[in-house]
Amino acid sequence: MGVDEQTIDLAGAPVFVRIGSLGTAPPLYLHSVPTSSDDWTPFLERTGGIAPDLPGFGRSGKAGNLDYSLHGLARFVGELLDALQLNEVKLVGHGWGAAVGLVLAQREPGRVQRIVLVDPVPLLDGFRWPAVARLWRRPGIGELAMGATGKWLLARALRRGSVSPQAWPSDRIEAVWEQFDQGTQRAILRLHRSVDEQRLIAAGAGLGALAVPALVLWGERDPWLPASFAHRYAERLGQATPIRLADAGHWPWLDQRSVIDRVDQFLASG
Repeated sequence: MGVDEQTIDLAGAPVFVRIGSLGTAPPLYLHSVPTSSDDWTPFLERTGGIAPDLPGFGRSGKAGNLDYSLHGLARFVGELLDALQLNEVKLVGHGWGAAVGLVLAQREPGRVQRIVLVDPVPLLDGFRWPAVARLWRRPGIGELAMGATGKWLLARALRRGSVSPQAWPSDRIEAVWEQFDQGTQRAILRLHRSVDEQRLIAAGAGLGALAVPALVLWGERDPWLPASFAHRYAERLGQATPIRLADAGHWPWLDQRSVIDRVDQFLASG
């Protein structure tokens, strides 16, 4: 399937969106940090759907007055869907994008028809911030840590999050690095500071009411988000199937291309 690229204006801010074929309830792909909708190109080519760059990331607006909080990003996604006249979607979210999508799904019951979570940030009790996130959450310290992150450190972090040596070729790392500017760094810091562990739990308070089919995919070797949360997410969602993927990391589809097949089959089944 072909994938088009568009930039639309949403409340005065530019929003970059990749758009594949749009049928009834198309897939909505939401990326995590520090990447962008680039992550979803192979999925869009297979399934169609839409994948925006969230505010502060990729080629979308990065102004200092935008709301980069968890709930602010969820509001943004809802407004984007309204602008595109998409009343129903199937959510596919990764990391923070999964958390954003789940907040949207709880806020707008009936809009999300199916859910795929890929190594999502846990909106559950028992989660503890990984070390790098603890740094980012500290005012001043987080800014220093971001400012000290050069291309080599960014590449090291991306490759640490994957198992396959081929997961992050140099051109892909270069693309992420080019977009890792002060605007993106600011968005990452504000997102992490917008919620503490208790607020994450509160953000998932309505998960049990999402009576839609769900698939939870988790790389066993994710160094930041423990795969033990896969079954706990499935229990909270009720109609969910958890799958823990051996020899896969935080971006499991980069380690195992069969993940794209799994997502395609699940979306097509409903």
